[in-house]
Amino acid sequence: MLERCLDLLAPALAGPGATVVDCTLGLGGHAEALLARFPDVRLVGLDRDTAALDLAGARLAPYGDRATLVHAVYDELPEVLAKLGTPRVQGVLFDLGVSSMQLDEAERGFAYAQDAPLDMRMDQTRGMSAAEVLNTYPPGDLVRLLRAYGEEKQARRIVEAVVRERDREPFRNSARLVELIRDALPQAAKRTGGNPAKRTFQALRIEVNGELAVLERAVPAAVDALAVGGRVAVLAYHSLEDRLVKRVLTAGATSTAPAGLPVVPERYQPRLALLTRGAELPTEDEIAANRRAAPARLRGAERVREVQP
Repeated sequence: MLERCLDLLAPALAGPGATVVDCTLGLGGHAEALLARFPDVRLVGLDRDTAALDLAGARLAPYGDRATLVHAVYDELPEVLAKLGTPRVQGVLFDLGVSSMQLDEAERGFAYAQDAPLDMRMDQTRGMSAAEVLNTYPPGDLVRLLRAYGEEKQARRIVEAVVRERDREPFRNSARLVELIRDALPQAAKRTGGNPAKRTFQALRIEVNGELAVLERAVPAAVDALAVGGRVAVLAYHSLEDRLVKRVLTAGATSTAPAGLPVVPERYQPRLALLTRGAELPTEDEIAANRRAAPARLRGAERVREVQP
């Protein structure tokens, strides 16, 4: 859906002096496409993964000082822009979830299809690993996070098995957890929905990286950073992310006027206009070319007015 993201952002980036923020830089694919398509644009790229920043830096080196890369989590966007002296920007892009590099590097522990240390930290310089969460959280907290972040109906069964096993030997690698989940689930639950471990791994990854809490701060911050006429595009990969993005963008595109006013004052007018009808989905051709694109959901909005005091 890269081209669709570029098309959504294009009207805001066509003018001279435009700045666009790639909040999820990864390997720099989206950033490179933005710099190539919009030759006058300045790009600010954020990522919490230092390895990704190094690789993206090499990829974007031909664009010189048009690209500024920053080691930061995307909810730190206001602080980053303040330090750069660029409080308002014309475009913001989020490509959420796990990058291809993180999935493909077994030692990062994101993928349930291969055995690896249970790490899952996007920034390996700080924070708790997935193994530490599994081995130290009280059972009730584990049940709640599997239900909330993994939408796992069998959370209690899985956690009971985890607690029994961690008392015997702490968890360190992913294969043991995958096997435990397979053994813990009833046959009916294993027949649908793909790999039975995927919901648990999603929940652990979200918890380890604070993904939803970060996103809940980051999307409003991105909207606040947009100049009038600026645009934001967000690619989400599971329903929890997409619902949060939908809520923020829809609220911004809704009048805040009390009911019954014959004329709506300017300060109550929506500050956003939605650019997508619902969430746009990848085409069949794109899914065939890249199976990881299948769950993608794209939403976009344009800043149409300043907030009146």
